[in-house]
Amino acid sequence: LALGPSAALAHHEILPPLLNPADLAREAPAWLLSAILHMLVLIVLALLFVVQHHPERFVLEMDARDGGEDLLAGDFDVPLEMDDPLADSAAMATDQIVQVESNVELTEADPIPLATTGEVAAASAPAIQSLLSGREEGLREALLMAYGGNAGTQESVAGALRWLARNQDRRTGLWSLAGPYANGRSGVDNKNAATGMALLAFQGAGYTPDGDPKDPFTSVVRRGWTALLKRQDPSGFLFQEGAAHDRLYTHAICTIALCELYAMTKDSLYHEPAQRAVNYCAEIQSPEGGWRYTPGVDSDLSVTGWFVMALQSARMGGLAVSTTTLERVSNYLDIVSRDGGSQYAYHTSQPSRLSMTAEGLLCRQYLGWKHDDRRLKKGTEILLRTLPSWERDSRNCYYWYYATQVCHHMEGEYWQTWNREMRTLLPENQVREGKERGSWDPGGDEWGSRGGRLMVTCLHTYMLEVYYRHLPIYQLHLMGGN
Repeated sequence: LALGPSAALAHHEILPPLLNPADLAREAPAWLLSAILHMLVLIVLALLFVVQHHPERFVLEMDARDGGEDLLAGDFDVPLEMDDPLADSAAMATDQIVQVESNVELTEADPIPLATTGEVAAASAPAIQSLLSGREEGLREALLMAYGGNAGTQESVAGALRWLARNQDRRTGLWSLAGPYANGRSGVDNKNAATGMALLAFQGAGYTPDGDPKDPFTSVVRRGWTALLKRQDPSGFLFQEGAAHDRLYTHAICTIALCELYAMTKDSLYHEPAQRAVNYCAEIQSPEGGWRYTPGVDSDLSVTGWFVMALQSARMGGLAVSTTTLERVSNYLDIVSRDGGSQYAYHTSQPSRLSMTAEGLLCRQYLGWKHDDRRLKKGTEILLRTLPSWERDSRNCYYWYYATQVCHHMEGEYWQTWNREMRTLLPENQVREGKERGSWDPGGDEWGSRGGRLMVTCLHTYMLEVYYRHLPIYQLHLMGGN
């Protein structure tokens, strides 16, 4: 992962001979370290605006109270074992963060306001388009540090991307859920879903087909997209082969990846395929307001959550999304809500489930619930009662994936509590040796047999990219704004 240029910090003051800078860092109070880190982040963000005019001023507040100790203890020049042809592109360089080049204009990022008409919502919320800007070089490093990432999390991401690169079919450009790796998904393969998930992992770290041509990951992503775009049918549908219950999961996953790609590149080549995929999402929405296995028939929250993410990614790219579609999703969430809206069920006839509560709360965050909504706060507190654990029968990558995003958007103590467990647990349990190095063993995970090694590895990678994958949706505030 090439995480941006290093920048030397000039230091012109000479300390008294009895003072050692390392001792000062170790003995400094936590509040001082946090203040210094906040100052560095503000410097980074200030530099983003030196080269461009912004009609409105904004303040980005970042809570790094849990980050100071790691920043002092961690070695951010991560030494990686470069044991394959793609490894050189994954070297870490996260030591300095103050020189930033970015073409991204950050604007307000309040939760999505739902309109009361059926008009398209492509340009009605420009704020939402800034949420992918954390993947930009420079800002990515600042966000990694501010939100509690460290050298270990970045090394794990690099290892996962190298594993994915090694397991791409170089002939077709696709990935597979079944193998050639160990512990692949049993049963019918689904190359579109596998490819969409792998591409999301690379894009989360900032890789696109038009990236640095000297970076081997660029060609990996380019091959993947060349193959996947050929597998979209004229209606926009992105499923070809697989089990019947895979169909809409696959379309939603690939739509997320395609809309992110357009949002990141603004390449007209991807606009029309992305918009067709989004239009297909709206066309097959069920009467209840969600999605399930058969287009336009019924709903469950598991499939619906992926479609909400697809629509959210479309809005990030400025694509047209009907506000009526979003309103109908909110109505469906009301149907599957439990405990006054703080918990959620898989289906209308079922009780609440922890993984569905996390997925439902994330949908609510994207669809407009405020940060201080009592239902959202209560639901997040419920999630924090079950932190990530590698103990027997406690692994659930699907739950962790959604809960990680909910807590990251909530920030503060919610995020610090969750992140302390997650950022240690996942790197510690990543495969370090052999053919599957960089991946995670799906054995013992509730979803391991259903998605296999590739799905589990991708979901864990998304979690470790969370620091910069999406900006927290409640964080950006216009001064004098709402």
